[in-house]
Amino acid sequence: MPGNMTPPELAAAIAAGEIDTVIVGFADAQGRLVGKRVSARLFQEEVLHHGAEACNYLLSVDVDMNTVDGYSMASWETGYGDMMLLPDVETLRRIPWQPGTALVMADLGWEGGDPVAQSPRAILQAQRARLAERGLVGYSGTELEFMVFDESYRSAWAKGYRDLKPSTDYNVDYDILASTRLEPLLRDIRLGMDGAGMYCEGVKGECNLGQQEIAFRFAEVLETADQHTIYKTGAKQIADQHGKAITFMAKFNEREGNSCHIHLSVRSESGEPVMAGDGPHGFSPLMQSWIAGILATLREFTLLYAPTINSYKRFALGSFAPTGIAWGVDNRTCALRVIGHGSSLRVENRVPGGDVNPYLAISAIIAGGLHGLEHELPLPDPLRGNAYAAGVDHLPTTLREAARLFDESAIARAAFGDEVVEHYLNQARIEVEAYDAAVTDWERVRGFERL
Repeated sequence: MPGNMTPPELAAAIAAGEIDTVIVGFADAQGRLVGKRVSARLFQEEVLHHGAEACNYLLSVDVDMNTVDGYSMASWETGYGDMMLLPDVETLRRIPWQPGTALVMADLGWEGGDPVAQSPRAILQAQRARLAERGLVGYSGTELEFMVFDESYRSAWAKGYRDLKPSTDYNVDYDILASTRLEPLLRDIRLGMDGAGMYCEGVKGECNLGQQEIAFRFAEVLETADQHTIYKTGAKQIADQHGKAITFMAKFNEREGNSCHIHLSVRSESGEPVMAGDGPHGFSPLMQSWIAGILATLREFTLLYAPTINSYKRFALGSFAPTGIAWGVDNRTCALRVIGHGSSLRVENRVPGGDVNPYLAISAIIAGGLHGLEHELPLPDPLRGNAYAAGVDHLPTTLREAARLFDESAIARAAFGDEVVEHYLNQARIEVEAYDAAVTDWERVRGFERL
C-alpha cells in the first residue's frame, strides 16, 4: 500500500524534509497506542538499529495511568525500570493526519534480550508460532463500531460526558442520507488510513445515534491487530481535528453497544484454504474441530474478549450482541457466526466489543481453535433460530465472573502461560476494585432524595 515505507524510503523522506518525526508505538495492556515521538534523525541513526527505552510500568497501570499493585513485571519494589522498544520495520508507515510524521510498531524486550511475555503483541506472536507448528497461518479482520458526537473531547470531559449531542438523531443503520453529514469526518478517516498503508473497505451507519463502522480488508493476524490499534487512535485524533469526539466504549448508553466482530480463518503456509471440505456445511475436519474449540473455550476466555466492567453491559437480549454459547450458519443471534464458502469460509466471533484489545482477542480465538484441533473436538449441531431464547450456556455476565473462569482455566494457562494469565487477572482485579469503590450517577438519582 502507498503509505507503507521501507527504511531506505524513510531515509529519502527525511533527506527531502518530508518526515521529521517518528512515533515508536506499541499497544499497552488496554490496547491503547502508547510510545514516544523521536526526531527522525535520531530514529535513523540510533532507534532503528538499537531500539528506545520506556518505563516498564506502561503495561502495569490502570486506565488513569495510576501505578497499581499486584504485577510481577513492574512495581515500586523492582524500581520501575526500563524495557526496550524494538522497531518492527515491516510496520513502518506514514501518518498523513500528523504533518511530517511516520510511525513504527515496536516489540517489547528486556535489557538482556528476552521478550516481555505480557506484551499483547508478544502474546499474539506466541499464538502465531503455535499455528506455524501446524503449518497454518491466521488471517483476520475486525469490524470496529464507534459513536460520533458533535462535541470536542475537551468539552465532553468538562461535561462529565453527560448531555452530549450525537451526530445523528435516529437509527442510521445502512443509512445514506443522515450519515452524509458525518462524511467530512468519515472521509478524512478513510483517506487518512489509506494514506497510512491500510486497505479501507468502506463505512456504514449503525443502529445507535451517531454510530458508524469503518471496515478494513482482512490481513495476517498480527498486521490486523497492529492496524486496528493505529486506526483506533488515528480516528480519535482526526475526530479531534474536526472538533468532534468518537467513542469505542462497548456500551455508551442503554441503546445498542459498539461491537468489534472479529472474523478469522486459517490457511496453509502456501496460502491454500483449509477450512472448506466435504463434510457437513461444506466444512473440513479441521474447520469442525476449530469451531468446536473456540466454542468450548468461550466462557473461559471471555476475559480476553470483554476486558472491562462496561463490556458486560453490552451482552443484552435482542441487542445483536450475543449472550448464549452457540454457533450457527449466518445466524447473528449466536456468539459464533459462520459465513462464506470455499476460500472465504470463516468464523465471525461476535463476543468482543469496541473496547477490546485486538491482540488478546485474536490470541484467544487462535488458542481456542488450536485446543479444538489438539483434542479433535466434535462439532455440536448448529443452532437454528433465536439463540437468545435457546437453552444454551451463557457468557459470563460480569467481569468478576469472567476473571474467575479465566483463573480456573487449565486451557488458558497451557496456552498463554501463568505469567500472562496472572498479569491480566490482576488487570481485571484492579478494574473490579475501582468499580466497586465508585459512586455512580445512577446511585445519586435513585438515592439522593428518595431513599
